[in-house]
Amino acid sequence: MRVKQFFFIFLTIVILTACGGDELTEVPPPTVVPSHTPPPTATTIPTLSTPLALLILPANIDQPTSDLYQKTVYDLALASGFRFQVRNGITPQDLADPNLKVVIALPPDPGVVNYAATAPNVQFLAVNIPDITAGGNVSVLAPNTQDELPAFLAGYTLAMLIDEYRVGMLYPEGNPAATNAAAAFENGAHYYCGLCDGIYIDPIEYPTFQAIPANEDPAKFGGYASILITEQRVAGLYIYPSLASDDFLSYVGSQGVYLIGTSRPEPRPGGWVMTITPDTIKAIQTAWPQLIAGQGGQSVQSPLGISDVDTGILSEAKLRVVQETLDALIAGRIRTTGP
Repeated sequence: MRVKQFFFIFLTIVILTACGGDELTEVPPPTVVPSHTPPPTATTIPTLSTPLALLILPANIDQPTSDLYQKTVYDLALASGFRFQVRNGITPQDLADPNLKVVIALPPDPGVVNYAATAPNVQFLAVNIPDITAGGNVSVLAPNTQDELPAFLAGYTLAMLIDEYRVGMLYPEGNPAATNAAAAFENGAHYYCGLCDGIYIDPIEYPTFQAIPANEDPAKFGGYASILITEQRVAGLYIYPSLASDDFLSYVGSQGVYLIGTSRPEPRPGGWVMTITPDTIKAIQTAWPQLIAGQGGQSVQSPLGISDVDTGILSEAKLRVVQETLDALIAGRIRTTGP
């Protein structure tokens, strides 16, 4: 009996010793490494006290053009910390906003001159609106008077596109500006093709021209175009802008020739290669810093640009060459007339 008791006590001691053999240590809680979350980028939130720019567009403007103007002015306004709104006209309530700083208006004239007189602290920019002159708080995009430059580029481009360089131009007789443009067209063609000598013997020298008498009935213009197209086998034409009515361009476009002009009619004539037109978007971007600085009375010349390109006729590679030539013309590195 005593042996059993002794064995029981001994076993209990062994068990207790085994359970308590390791010293209990307190495990520290895991260390929390604070994460650094950068604060959000500060963004200017427009308020009613933020300067405001208005874009006035006609209600019947086509959607792609409207989108382009809206994006242009929106981007300029956003970069300058301005609010931006678009309207189809101006109201006295618009001008009563003390934060209104800039109004950019397209034709038809929403009353720029009258409204500008009542809002001397607002800068107005009239975009290609006739009969408005720069002065005071009114700036204008001046109409483009560079007749020679688009004529040169048209001659250059058509000579690039047409076999045997069979290109020609129609212009009004006795008009000095048109005569200079005809010389520029010829220089543009020769700038691309040298003497423009074809492979085959041809009694016709290209480029060739047809002058239309100043008092001629516009209904007869088609006959002069036919002389170039039928008798002189011209395959590409440039028509001086004062002759280029929509009906006349549409008729010429139906004759199977390539056309380049400064204003594309609607619907688009057949064979319309591209339009050489003032780039009002670049002009607005150029005028913007002065407008928001309160410097009015600007007369901004719109640089020429290329639009309405038919890539089925003028490939992207050829368009790049044409654009490079236009850039050189604008920079004055190429002369349009003279030796």
